[in-house]
Amino acid sequence: MRHDIQSAFEIRMIKKQGKASLLPVLVLLLLTPAFERAGSAQEQEPKPQPGQYFVATNGNNAWTGTLPVPNRNRTDGPFSSLEGARDAIRRAKADEAKGTIGGGGIAVLVRGGVYPLSETFKLGVSDSGTPDAPVVYRAYRNEEVVLTGGRRITGFSAYKGQILKADVGAQGFRDVYFRQLFFNGKRQVLARYPNFDPHDLNGGWAYSASDSGKRTLQFSLQDLRKWEHPEAAEVVIFARYNWWNNILGIVSIDLKSRIITLTTDTSYDITAGDRYFFRNALEELDSPGEWYLDRATGTLYFWPPADWKSAAVYAPVLETLVEIDGAANITLRGFTIECGEGTAIIVRDSADCLIAQNIVRNVGGYADSHVAAVAVDGGKHNGVVGNDIYEVGNNAIILRGGERETLTAAGNYADNNYIHHVGGLYKQGVGVDISGVGNRASHNLIHDCPRFGIMFEGNDQIIEYNHIHHVSLETCDTGGIYVDGRDWLTPRGSVIRYNYIHDVLGYGRENGKWVSPYFAWGIYLDDNASGVDIIGNVVARAIRGSIHLHNGRDNVVENNIFIDGTSQQVEMNGWPKTSAQYINTLPTMVEGYKKYGPLPGWSKYRGLRGPSPQDAVPMANNKLQRNIFYYQGPQAKLYKHANLPYDSFECDYNLVYHFGLPLLTGIENVNAEQQWVQWQALGFDRHSLVADPLFVNPQKDDYHLRPNSPALKVGFKPIPVEKIGPYRDPLRATWPIVEAAGARPAARN
Repeated sequence: MRHDIQSAFEIRMIKKQGKASLLPVLVLLLLTPAFERAGSAQEQEPKPQPGQYFVATNGNNAWTGTLPVPNRNRTDGPFSSLEGARDAIRRAKADEAKGTIGGGGIAVLVRGGVYPLSETFKLGVSDSGTPDAPVVYRAYRNEEVVLTGGRRITGFSAYKGQILKADVGAQGFRDVYFRQLFFNGKRQVLARYPNFDPHDLNGGWAYSASDSGKRTLQFSLQDLRKWEHPEAAEVVIFARYNWWNNILGIVSIDLKSRIITLTTDTSYDITAGDRYFFRNALEELDSPGEWYLDRATGTLYFWPPADWKSAAVYAPVLETLVEIDGAANITLRGFTIECGEGTAIIVRDSADCLIAQNIVRNVGGYADSHVAAVAVDGGKHNGVVGNDIYEVGNNAIILRGGERETLTAAGNYADNNYIHHVGGLYKQGVGVDISGVGNRASHNLIHDCPRFGIMFEGNDQIIEYNHIHHVSLETCDTGGIYVDGRDWLTPRGSVIRYNYIHDVLGYGRENGKWVSPYFAWGIYLDDNASGVDIIGNVVARAIRGSIHLHNGRDNVVENNIFIDGTSQQVEMNGWPKTSAQYINTLPTMVEGYKKYGPLPGWSKYRGLRGPSPQDAVPMANNKLQRNIFYYQGPQAKLYKHANLPYDSFECDYNLVYHFGLPLLTGIENVNAEQQWVQWQALGFDRHSLVADPLFVNPQKDDYHLRPNSPALKVGFKPIPVEKIGPYRDPLRATWPIVEAAGARPAARN
């Protein structure tokens, strides 16, 4: 099971499984202080309660921290910081006379207000609780508690036109090079050319003039720029494949040849037409919301997007706000955590820790794929639960953990979170990124991501009951849920079940033009991803298709509903064994097969102990059965496939409805009207039905089946769609969830 306290949903599940224990409920009640239950502290002089500490903006770390408000004589009261409470707990645990944590554990209740952190708040092994007596840091009642890793900037004066300036060096930023600026809680745009256009994906870009390798960029004549400090400027570019962006410094600019030499290589060779923009030059500060920091003088230049005199302007001074390292049974609950340059909350090599009911926003820089709003790195049974996470520069949640040789599950989980508007700086940023063994992403609502909603690798991962929509907004060759499997092992044993995925758009270059939607699937099993159960999902409106099996084996695609794939419903592409992709990947596959295949725990995976990668048939032993296909596009295919081994592929007992139009099954040199017949002659879909599935209201995305649906005749089982997505729970940050405005078009809101 996951973390043992505070989730009503989990307690219900424990009871249902016959393993109920009232201990989690009792622990939660014990950690709710008598002061909180009795009423306002202002009515009478408060009395200390065992196991309770308080933090308040009007507190003092020299006090005991056992009172929620200062006493009348101001000789005692709450602490002024989290560190004050942490250190008091350490002293209490070390004092034999006072004993260790006992009874119902320890609760640190933080009163409302803004708490600027001058350094990372760190908790380690000595700060741990126990299963029966956890240590809980939480916001008191419904008071808003803001932990910020930023510092407010004031002292603005006129510079030029609408542009203001402020001496941030004199405000403590002399040795801090911040790369983000927030105005009234919204990330601002570092001065750039061309200007950012929030209403047009095709706006705000320049395009490379030629193929130029990884270290140089040739720009067009109309994009010639002259800057006083070109060494400070940067290039933000999507090189070649448009999978993600690089942000690179400039070494030199040759104006004659229009060649820029970059400080480091791009991920892939730059090709003609790749999109990019320049940023971080004062001369480009020419529109509202743009800013520039002169590091040499410590001067911030900023064009506020609205009236600035009563506004709050912040810049981050910390990368990480909270770090839990090697600890156990610690909960961080109910805070607003904001303004950080890197990963805001890290839980490293810990056990049974819980990050719950928080609002995490305006965090995460560019850096690399390891940055997130919340990262669980190793350990076991750590949960990221019920949080609202948004306006993130990179990933929202990262889960790592588990031991691959023994297939020991970590049991880390991301559950019941609301995630949106991530990847603001790094476009590989995703909603939830999972690796290792035996972790879970469940009941999350995810939308407005530049790339994947959920990305995972490793083994025995569980991806279930998530609602993912309007993702893959800024990249191509992407999907709502994505997994890569280049080592012949990943992601065997994993399950993708009961997710609702829709409007996976994609953005990329087609016939020389940048377009959207483009080149995206709902579920994408890439590069040999094998041994996955894809069960009971609803996938609607993905441009390239609902699902793509890319050279993987031993996958089961069963009991799903696939709606309106624009190009096709299912794509199955195998690599010829002579292809460059297969040959280049083969050494990795062989290495993994030899290392892990013989290990005892790995015998449970179907197909792994069959032929070695050298001898195995790509795309063998995949099953496609008891699915519903419902699509209207006149040119849309049912199946598209290449190098599909007909003698080791099962496809049957499906229900197909194309509104009376031909069923195109991907058979070459056969006319449209005969393709379904020829497909059945090959032995596929012989027991499948062609009929309207009789959804309750497909125009409103209600895919419940009517009682007389013919899908039931082929063995289709109704999907529990009412369980998909977030649920009401004491650990939900907000309820009901009101979705933020995003990319959804007016026609399909």
